[in-house]
Amino acid sequence: MTTSRPEKHTSGPRTERAPAGAPSAAPARTLAEELRGRPDDSLAALLRARPDLLNPVPGDLTQLATRAGTRASVVRALERLDRFTLQVAEALAVAPDPCPYATLDALMGGDAPEDPRIAAELPRAVAALRDQALVWGAEDQLRLVRTVRELLAPSAAHPSPTGLGPSVAEATAGMSPGRVQQIIAAAGLPATHDPVTAVAALTELFEDRARMSALLDTAPAEATAVLGRLVWGPPYGTVTAEPAAHLRWLLDRGLLLPAGPGSVLLPREVALHLRAGRAHRAPEPVAPELAPVTEHSPRVVDATAAGQAFTALTTVEDLLKGWETGGPLVLRAGGLSVRDLKRTAAALDATEQAAAFWTELAYAAGLLASDGEVDERYAPTPAYDEWLLLPAEQRWTRLATAWLAATRTAGPVGGRDAKARTLAALGPDLDRAPAPEVRHRVLALLATLPQGGSVTPETLLGRLRWERPPRGAVTGGAPAGRPGTAGAPPHAPHDDLRSRLALWTLTEAEMLGVTNRGALTDHGRALLGAGGTEGAPWRPAGEAELGAAAVRAAARLAPLLPEPLDHVLLQADLTAVAPGPLRRPLAQTLGVLADIESKGGATVYRFTPGSVRRALDAGRTATDLKTFLTEHSRTPVPQPLSYLIDDVARRHGHLRVGAASSYVRCDDEAMLAEILADRRSAPLRPRRLAPTVLAAQVPPDALLDGLRAMGYAPAAESAEGDVVVTRADAHRTPPRTAPTPVPEGPPVPDPTLLGAAVRAIRAGDMASTAERKPTAAPASGGLPRTTSADTLATVQAAVLTGAAVWIGYVNAEGAASQRVIAPVRVEGGFVTAYDHTADEIRTYPLHRITGVAELVDDTV
Repeated sequence: MTTSRPEKHTSGPRTERAPAGAPSAAPARTLAEELRGRPDDSLAALLRARPDLLNPVPGDLTQLATRAGTRASVVRALERLDRFTLQVAEALAVAPDPCPYATLDALMGGDAPEDPRIAAELPRAVAALRDQALVWGAEDQLRLVRTVRELLAPSAAHPSPTGLGPSVAEATAGMSPGRVQQIIAAAGLPATHDPVTAVAALTELFEDRARMSALLDTAPAEATAVLGRLVWGPPYGTVTAEPAAHLRWLLDRGLLLPAGPGSVLLPREVALHLRAGRAHRAPEPVAPELAPVTEHSPRVVDATAAGQAFTALTTVEDLLKGWETGGPLVLRAGGLSVRDLKRTAAALDATEQAAAFWTELAYAAGLLASDGEVDERYAPTPAYDEWLLLPAEQRWTRLATAWLAATRTAGPVGGRDAKARTLAALGPDLDRAPAPEVRHRVLALLATLPQGGSVTPETLLGRLRWERPPRGAVTGGAPAGRPGTAGAPPHAPHDDLRSRLALWTLTEAEMLGVTNRGALTDHGRALLGAGGTEGAPWRPAGEAELGAAAVRAAARLAPLLPEPLDHVLLQADLTAVAPGPLRRPLAQTLGVLADIESKGGATVYRFTPGSVRRALDAGRTATDLKTFLTEHSRTPVPQPLSYLIDDVARRHGHLRVGAASSYVRCDDEAMLAEILADRRSAPLRPRRLAPTVLAAQVPPDALLDGLRAMGYAPAAESAEGDVVVTRADAHRTPPRTAPTPVPEGPPVPDPTLLGAAVRAIRAGDMASTAERKPTAAPASGGLPRTTSADTLATVQAAVLTGAAVWIGYVNAEGAASQRVIAPVRVEGGFVTAYDHTADEIRTYPLHRITGVAELVDDTV
């Protein structure tokens, strides 16, 4: 049909394609031809499932097919298949090429299939391989992409994951014709005129169930035992220079074939007969069920997890509060030293692994960073002050969403990298790109259980391994412990990255209060509203999705959190009891005035001379402190506490420390004499400069600490002689952003990009495959070449008829290209046309068009 002329401001005509599954006029000869016959939504699904094919956008479908067959892209695609689909690909790798669907069905189910789910799930697996361009061809000619076959097919260097060895034809390729004739004679077959027919006859014998059974019935018992040890792989064994009689019987009849000096192999056809036609010992057509489920009370799970969520907030606050005035130094290579991590763990009353998690969580949330000074230290960021002002539920969602999206993980801390260097908390090399996807998938699986339901970690790991088998499965060879491979145990050890990430996720979710007792909480379910849907490739959630999920989670968590209190209970033993969480101003002031002695359902604060002095250093007076305690205590201020405040206030500031090297100033000469006479002052090296002034040979902060250790209460003073007021929030880093997650491969494209990419590929393919009329003087390289007059006449005629033409075009950079355009207007030395290759209206200078040719059959 002829294309109608496009309007000036329209997006251009759309190419109509046959619906999915519609029979084609002739079978496709290549993957590119099959892709050419697919509908646009099928191509979009391919690009969505394999986004690496989209960067850069392929010029046409031939280029797309070529890129889909590259090794790196194929490995990435195979890694995202579920176990049964991968098993089907493995079966196709050992099947004849092309493989009829019936043959594949027999390889998966065997001669007498026992599991009806295999036949039910096989079409889905084949469709998944076809959708991802790993398999192509009609049902009677299924073809595995060559790169996939190379990755999965058996060889001596890379045994097949199925446990099958090379075929008879492959194993006898280098064998002498005389030896081949000896084998078929020992097997009871007539002699042939050439090795090819001899190998074909031997293969036919091994594939004939009845004749093969009759041959094995005559085998010695020891020979049958040898075959039984090799049948499920690995198919290789060793023999001596003088094999035993039962081994010689197998070698003479080709049931074992030489694989190298001193080694033999079991041919694929023999193994398939012994396996009753099955390629796998244990096909797994459906995902393992998440069972048995342990039931817990949903209310108890949510309430207990809310308590843990509040504990997580206080832990992060305690961590950053301890680093406000002097955080740990940053290692030269980045991160925390082992000693600082131990100190942090002791301060938080947690294990070192837990301390690493809390520091990484604060870093991921943008609350912690390095200050960038000469002596670089870790300190809270300005965002930490904003975070403290938020309600508790919003502070928790800030931490939880940062945890879900972060690629950094604390699990590897303390381990070794590839160069045997210890991995430090907050240091480099802690990014694990699959971490966000694994976290989301673990929580999504828990969300499929009834509320309050939980399963064992091994059950969850079994499901995850079925959905994404370990990486060794698609790089050649059968990794030890992989379920479904020959001779493998039913469960692999936790040595693959995704399994370790899943176990870390379960632990961290409990610490954060997302789960409790292994069950997902109600507010945890609300966090899963972003990050992809079931059956679609996972993608990182957008900012809007994360914000909406955080709002839902906060709304569900808020009623479960305790209401902050505005009072404490003062006791005569110089302690104060907070029967619950305190409001922010009260907690901050009390944290300066007293030391936390114990935590739990109630927090116990203890007043000491040091804590009272700390409050006085912050600018409070004794009257201020007594008034504060009177206003916020449900019990009267005890007399011992009042005396303690008065006594420390009376001595506070009596000594003044400033900077010369450093000095001590006091109106009481006797007190200065007492300091000079005290042996404990020797490390300070004091020297009297005047009756009321002592000089010391240490910095002012060391002098302050030394005098306080001696029992005095000195105060620091400025150069003007005023008392220096110190506050806990004195040190903050410059504004810092949270670390950017490191993605695993290219991102999943959005629908707009997919639509544009499919249109561009279609247009480029049409431009490269459309049949053209011969030009008067065809140019070398295939570009049309016409005179300026002929070019102008042809383009003007196309405007009148609405026809599409093929042009050669050279842009301003001198790059030549070919395009299919539908001219709309010609004036002023320019042609305005709809460009099918770019799928938009464009204007081209006529002097840059090298030539023009009409299409033979304009079917754009």
